[in-house]
Amino acid sequence: MGVKLRLGLMMFLQYAIWGAWAPVLSEYLENSLNFSGTQIGAIYALLPLATIISPFIGGQIADRYFASEKFIAILQITGGLLLVYISTISDYRSIMWLMLLYCILYAPTLALTNSVAFINLKKSEKEFGQIRVWGTIGWIVAGLLLTGWRFLAESHEALQISGDTLFLAGIFSLIMGFLAFSLPHTPPQKEGTKPWAFMEAIKMMKDKNVTVFIIISFVVATELMFYYVLTAPFLGSEKIGLSSASIPGVMVIAQVAEIFVMLLLLPYLISRIGIRKILVIGVLAWPVRYIIFAVGQPAWLVIASLALHGFCFVFFFVAAFIYMDLVSPRDIRHSAQSLIMIVTYGFGNFTGSLFAGKVMDHFASDGGINWTGVFLVPCALTVLAALALLLFFKDPRAAKPQESAENQQF
Repeated sequence: MGVKLRLGLMMFLQYAIWGAWAPVLSEYLENSLNFSGTQIGAIYALLPLATIISPFIGGQIADRYFASEKFIAILQITGGLLLVYISTISDYRSIMWLMLLYCILYAPTLALTNSVAFINLKKSEKEFGQIRVWGTIGWIVAGLLLTGWRFLAESHEALQISGDTLFLAGIFSLIMGFLAFSLPHTPPQKEGTKPWAFMEAIKMMKDKNVTVFIIISFVVATELMFYYVLTAPFLGSEKIGLSSASIPGVMVIAQVAEIFVMLLLLPYLISRIGIRKILVIGVLAWPVRYIIFAVGQPAWLVIASLALHGFCFVFFFVAAFIYMDLVSPRDIRHSAQSLIMIVTYGFGNFTGSLFAGKVMDHFASDGGINWTGVFLVPCALTVLAALALLLFFKDPRAAKPQESAENQQF
C-alpha cells in the first residue's frame, strides 16, 4: 500500500471517529439519557479542554519517547475500547469522567496525524490538502453509515444499540489503532517540543489587527458550538420533526458543502478578493444560518441552510489559519498556528460548549425548548463579530494571499 494511500486512510478514519459521535451525541444524551443542556454542554466541552492540554501529552511523548505511528496506535486502541464501554452506560457522572479520559487520549492524535502526513509527504504544501480532504469524507461516511444502521435497526432488533453513535466511533477507533502500526515509520525527534509554544506568538498581538482578529476568532469559536451541540436536538424536535435515524445523514450536508467550498471556492476567490473579504463573508454566513434556525420554518429551508456550514467553517476558520500564516514572522509560524488553534478549538470551543448548554436550559420549559430564543443568542453575537471585523480589522498583509492559500490547504 502506497504512502499517500495509507495517509489518506489515516485521515479518513481519524475524522470518521469524530464524525460518528460529535454531530449527534447531544441528541442521544437529551432524548435517550434525559441529560440537561448544562450536562450536555459540559460533555462537549471535554474535547476542547483536552485540546488545550494535549501539547503536553502528544508533543512531549511523541517527540521524546515513541515513534508517532506507534503512539497513535496505542491512543486509538485504548480510546476505542473506552468508547465501546461508554456506549453501554447511562450515568452522567460516569460518562463525564470516562469521556474526559477518552478526549485526553484522542486530542493528541489530531496534531500527530497532521505531523505524520507533513513529515512523510514529499511536497507537503501542495499534497496535504489532497490528504486532509479524506478526513472530511470520513466524517460524511460515518454520518451516512450511522443513518443506515439506524434504519436497519428499526426492522432488525439485534442491531439496536442504545449508544450506537459512541459504539460506531469506538469501532472506527479500533480499526484506526491497528491501521496505525502500518503507517510510515516516524521516529521521535528527541529534542522535544515546547508545550506552550504558542506563547512565542503572543508578541504578535502588539499589532492591533492581530489582537482584534484573535478576539473575534474566540467569539466566533464559541458560537460554533451552538451548531455542534444543538443542531441535532433541534432537528429532532417537534419544530423540525426529523427522525433520530435520519439526523446523521441529513447533517452530512454541511460536510459536503465544506468540501466544495474548501477545494473550489476558497482557492479561486482568495486570490481575487483577498483574505479580509473572505473572512467577512465567513463571519456573515453565521448569523444568516442562525436566523434561519431561529425562524425554524419551513423545515426544508432549515435543512438546506446546513450547507452554509461550508462558508461558516471554511471562509472563517480555514481562512484564519491562512491569515495567521500571512502575518506571522517566518521563524514563529508554527507558534502562530498553535496560538490560533488553542484560542479557537481550545478556549473558544470549551467556553462555547458550556455556554450553549446553559442557553438551552435557559429557554427550556415544560412546553419544550424555545428554539427561536436559543438561536437568536448566537445570531446576535455573530452579527456583533461581523461588525467588529468590518469596523476594526484591517489586513496589512493582503499582498500575496494566493501563495499562502496554496501553502495552507486544510
